[in-house]
Amino acid sequence: MVSVRLSAVKKISCALALGSALFAAATSAQAADNFWQAIQQKGVLRCGAAPAAPYVMRDPKTQQYSGYFAELCRDFGENVLKVKVQFVDASWDTLVAGLQSDKWDLAMALNQTPERALAIGFSTPAQDYQISFLINKQNPKVKGLGTKLADYDKPEVTFAVMSGTAQDKALSASIKKGKIMRLPGNDESRLALMARRADVLVDASDTNHLFALANPDWAQEIMPAPALAKQGVSFGLPRAVSEADVEVLNIYLTQRRATGDIDRLVNQASAQANAAK
Repeated sequence: MVSVRLSAVKKISCALALGSALFAAATSAQAADNFWQAIQQKGVLRCGAAPAAPYVMRDPKTQQYSGYFAELCRDFGENVLKVKVQFVDASWDTLVAGLQSDKWDLAMALNQTPERALAIGFSTPAQDYQISFLINKQNPKVKGLGTKLADYDKPEVTFAVMSGTAQDKALSASIKKGKIMRLPGNDESRLALMARRADVLVDASDTNHLFALANPDWAQEIMPAPALAKQGVSFGLPRAVSEADVEVLNIYLTQRRATGDIDRLVNQASAQANAAK
């Protein structure tokens, strides 16, 4: 009789445990399916912010955030979700971990990589990260060459690049005829271009874009084809967020990109960054 009772108690305990697990799973799934709704109920969208111009910038005096990803996060929160927007200080080392530990709802300006995609979700890209060329448009060796990578890969053309960077790796794999001048930093590579010791400066497109805007009289940015490297720059989201909720953000970004709004924000942020310098 005692063993029968104990067996029944065990069955009841197992049933309760299974029921609790199913309830927790259902609750978690419901939360994942109502990501934006939960934020609307809280009344605040938290944006993880790691400064890097022109994506995200912070005024050292006022501590106010700007940059085109900051403007997109602010606009999405205020005008789509109808909530307040809170920027949470972060670093590039903590943006992914902060999403996983619920320190912020969105991580701004993350490059899409397979490794990150194992841990978090991504929106559609707001912009593309690409390695670009910067040239002196008055230099006869490269003037009017267009965008084809092969047109620049000539024995008489010298490329300046920071040694050991992703740009150096990509350039080294693609350039077969041209000379590669590897330098220790940004300043040295830019000076090499300005002094015409190099004909092409190879760097991330956002960095070259800033420099081209600051020197419109002579500097020209070129997006080589085929691309040396290209990744989407997106918002990071918790991995459990449903496809339906991710699609809300994707539609917002797609529309703003298609109308040229994001390009205008990039130029505005770039001009602001140059003015600050």
